Amino acid sequence: MNIVTVSPMADTKAFNLTDTIKRYGSQLFGFIKSKVGLVEDAEDILQDVWYQYSNLANPEEILSVSGWLYRVAKNRIIDRSRKQKNLLLDDLVYEGEEGELSLKDVLLSNDTDDVEIFMFQEEFWNTLQIALEELPENQRRVFIQNELEDKTLREIAEEEGVPIKTIVSRKGYAVKYLRKKLDPLYQDII
Repeated sequence: MNIVTVSPMADTKAFNLTDTIKRYGSQLFGFIKSKVGLVEDAEDILQDVWYQYSNLANPEEILSVSGWLYRVAKNRIIDRSRKQKNLLLDDLVYEGEEGELSLKDVLLSNDTDDVEIFMFQEEFWNTLQIALEELPENQRRVFIQNELEDKTLREIAEEEGVPIKTIVSRKGYAVKYLRKKLDPLYQDII
């Protein structure tokens, strides 16, 4: 009987997908999560990496499987961040009778003489209120405390007795949902 030993550090052999996932999955996930913050985003990126690896024509030609996986993950992280760059509120401009105003200025304006601005404000705040009510309580609370009451995420975490990453995650989910709900209004302005 021949016994074949493989060094656990050997990285030059190609592995089948199941073995590769077992060997690198949790570390690769941890790496991705540390870069993107949200678990669901990290899972999506990791799935993309595994999909790309599974579609390789000749995985045995990869000299360093871990190097290849981390490079693909890093590229996916960069791609995702480029896609997710959102316009800042200050970057959005409204063209009214009196010239250009930033969206932030429009939303915070007390000018009730401009009917168009008043109607937009009313629609925006109503849509935001409805969207906030649709959020899970813990996400809504974090968003309101951070964005409207100016509490830091660290302060909220300390008050609630949970890790800061939990609060960051809750805020991230809330922001993602609210952006989706408010996107039609932004599109109208643009």
